[in-house]
Amino acid sequence: MCREEASEISSLRSQLQELDIPLLAVVKENKGRELDGFKQYFAGNVYLDQKRNFYGPRERWMLFSMFLRVGVWQNLWRATRRGFMGNLRGEGLVLGGVFVIGPGDQGVLLEHREREFGDKVNLLALLRAARQIPEGPSPGK
Repeated sequence: MCREEASEISSLRSQLQELDIPLLAVVKENKGRELDGFKQYFAGNVYLDQKRNFYGPRERWMLFSMFLRVGVWQNLWRATRRGFMGNLRGEGLVLGGVFVIGPGDQGVLLEHREREFGDKVNLLALLRAARQIPEGPSPGK
């Protein structure tokens, strides 16, 4: 389901480029050629965080309760119907998220943390947050 969200966020690439905002992804592992597979769906730079520093001091996991959640099954069905197939490699239990982070003191403008697998960010909210970032070179550029 990560691939589905990556593809949808990538559909905003031209709008984000107009705002001079890079599209970045942070992933936690690379099993086999998994990273190459993910890059087919994501139109920005992808960074591997093997030490999982970006995931914070407390990772958010969804264990066996995922099998009992109707929303997870609906999200899986939706992603599969749309042609996004996973490969069941890796641990696959850490919930992901999407952030829009502004320069300097502006900080986090949008924070979307999955509540369950396949819980996607609202693309309109993502664009609204991105438009709050001032245009022009950011500090350190």
